Amino acid sequence: MGVYGDEARERYVVEPPKRSGRSSFERDRARIVHSSALRRLAGKTQVMGAGTDDFVRNRLTHSLEVAQVARELGKSLGCDPEIVDSAALAHDLGHPPFGHNGEIALDQVAASIGGFEGNAQTLRILTRLEAKTFSPQGQSVGLNLTRATLAACVKYPWRRGERDTVKFGVYDDDVPVFEWLGTQGRLTIEAQVMDLSDDIAYSVHDVEDGVVGGWLSLVGDLDTPGSWHVARDWYDPTATDDRLDAALARLRAMGEWPVGPFTGDRASQAVLKSLTSALIGRFAGAAYEATVKRWGHGPLVRYDGQLEVPPETLDEINVLKSLAAHHIMRADLRVRDLENQRDLLHALVAHLRQVGEAELEPEFAADFRAAPDDAHRLRVIVDQVASLTDASAVAWGRRVLG
Repeated sequence: MGVYGDEARERYVVEPPKRSGRSSFERDRARIVHSSALRRLAGKTQVMGAGTDDFVRNRLTHSLEVAQVARELGKSLGCDPEIVDSAALAHDLGHPPFGHNGEIALDQVAASIGGFEGNAQTLRILTRLEAKTFSPQGQSVGLNLTRATLAACVKYPWRRGERDTVKFGVYDDDVPVFEWLGTQGRLTIEAQVMDLSDDIAYSVHDVEDGVVGGWLSLVGDLDTPGSWHVARDWYDPTATDDRLDAALARLRAMGEWPVGPFTGDRASQAVLKSLTSALIGRFAGAAYEATVKRWGHGPLVRYDGQLEVPPETLDEINVLKSLAAHHIMRADLRVRDLENQRDLLHALVAHLRQVGEAELEPEFAADFRAAPDDAHRLRVIVDQVASLTDASAVAWGRRVLG
């Protein structure tokens, strides 16, 4: 789109002109689609373990669904659809095996070197770890995406400790390329679209997976007291029972909300699919209407405006996320599994610290040899473990830990 200037199309390392006829942003998306990091998401946990059920989402299918929501919402606001699509496809590239649980484990083992954060790891993958482009000095610059696309991938444009949140978007090692982005702590509207689309997709689809898997039912008693505790612990500490009760009541008043239990037959599946479609349209539509009411019809790109999401919509999204979290992630059986997963990642990192480069994959072994000190070598080991899928982490555990 013509509203993006030369600054938005610049790459960290200058590349020769291309003759393919594709735009710079189309090439960005192609680079992400063809990346090994995206393929690995097929083997990483979304809510339930990847491969445990043929129906449930993994990180790759989740990312594809986020991209669909983001592309439509972004396009309606005037964003280049390739940019928001790319950001959505890339948003979970930094997630380690076992999803957020793996993120907790790696943050613990990396505490002495600035911790681990999935979003900071995404930036590291895009600008360093994924093999595509090298600088004239012989350093990997990852996929070498345009400034506009890379900035759209950054959900937390600050370093650890700079904001009152455990979330952050860059490790100390990667500050130079982060400063090149020039975000100055601001989210582009494309990044905001990606972030909301992520919330919409996983709030709706995690509930869908939970219903199909038999973890929760949308009829009868939904055990809201437990769910609302999770809502405050994980998502919004200001949320009151009254607000969340009202949000759930609005959702249950929708014509698409099921009136009978899920049985698994095609008719029951169709009812559930009708609900998921209606919820996505409800949430994205509310954000679109609020944004154009505040900022006009645009086009809105980069730092031209803010994505506006009504508080009532945020409450409704948090209700769905909390129902899934309470009934699935905090279930007793899952809690035991989560402990085992964290123990495995701790043990893998400890083992690799002992044996050094010998058991690292070739690209990480090269990074290990080039690392100037123990801190940088530990970061390389964390990069290696974070790259594993759920299944390969278990396989590594069997092979190197017995």
